[in-house]
Amino acid sequence: MTRRLTDMSAPARLAADGEGLGQDELALAARNHGLPLEALRYDVTPPGLHYVLTHYDIPHVPDADADDWRLTVDGRVRRTLSLSPERLRALPPVTTRVTMECAGNGRALLTPRPVSQPWLVEAVGTAEWTGVPLRLLLAEAGVASDAVDVVFTGADHGVERGVEQDYQRALPLDVATGDDPEVLVAYAMNGAPLPPQHGSPLRLVAPGWYGMAHVKWLRAITVVDEPFTGFQQSVAYRLRQTPDDPGEPVTRIAPRALLVPPGFPDFMSRTRVVAPGPVPLEGRAWSGRAPLAAVEVSTDGGATWHPADLEPDDGHRWAWRRWTYAWTAVPGEHVLSARARDEAGNEQPLEQPWNRGGFANNLVQRVPVLCPEPSAP
Repeated sequence: MTRRLTDMSAPARLAADGEGLGQDELALAARNHGLPLEALRYDVTPPGLHYVLTHYDIPHVPDADADDWRLTVDGRVRRTLSLSPERLRALPPVTTRVTMECAGNGRALLTPRPVSQPWLVEAVGTAEWTGVPLRLLLAEAGVASDAVDVVFTGADHGVERGVEQDYQRALPLDVATGDDPEVLVAYAMNGAPLPPQHGSPLRLVAPGWYGMAHVKWLRAITVVDEPFTGFQQSVAYRLRQTPDDPGEPVTRIAPRALLVPPGFPDFMSRTRVVAPGPVPLEGRAWSGRAPLAAVEVSTDGGATWHPADLEPDDGHRWAWRRWTYAWTAVPGEHVLSARARDEAGNEQPLEQPWNRGGFANNLVQRVPVLCPEPSAP
């Protein structure tokens, strides 16, 4: 359901010069949380550490009522389906390890700053999602020959830029029905039922796509014969330079590498402190556009770059990969960075291209490190 309360073409707001975070942004930051960067050490992120972004409210679905939930498959299909989680769990399960990243990750680092959820670089996580391939459900329903998009409707409901709406996103038919990767209707995360904040009882998992495509609390799948133009598709998630720019759609995840901050932190600044000598560096890298090709590390603020050792994907194409680098710290102040490049030639920039929504921001991370002089014996 969509209803306009005001003009939905009103552009998202940009912060004025010198404007700090407002109470509304702080409220969003308190509701949504990122991954503590030290948790990059986990191959699979524990659910409580995985990033969370909830557009509206988390729907209340008591455990006792979960199997009363119904997922409808309708629209341009030969047969409408009404599926319970119990029925989906009875089908042969598929488990896929997927790195999921918010499209607005890094937004708070931009100038001017788009006013929205103020992410730094922590809006990411990797989980093993279990469910049923979407293509099998669409095959059972029988997709019409004139189908173009598949629309996914969540149970979360709210108002955004004056538009009252259910959260809805769409995928092109070829993505929804493809098998490389398989889009999942998932009911489990890391071997357990989905937690409420991650979409219980059902959610979509679209490997390689930014998080806005992974619709949570999934209750309807609708096949349509024309491109979907809902708010989240045609207004919110677009790469725009000006308010009247139609923009390009936000789709697949740009390559990114993140560093596990070494040593120990200062409480407020998060500046890291390390002792002189060997300091093993490690982190994770990923791309939703093409397989990773390389990771490089800089220990001098980006002046020089050195190849890191990149672990193989071990069959988890859509999950992050661990990288390592041996650094010898000397007394002084340092800035550590890592950057990823994929096989299609996409590489993280040293200067971030800007857009009004702060989307697909994969600027190279900068980690300040202090290495103090060794204490006298």
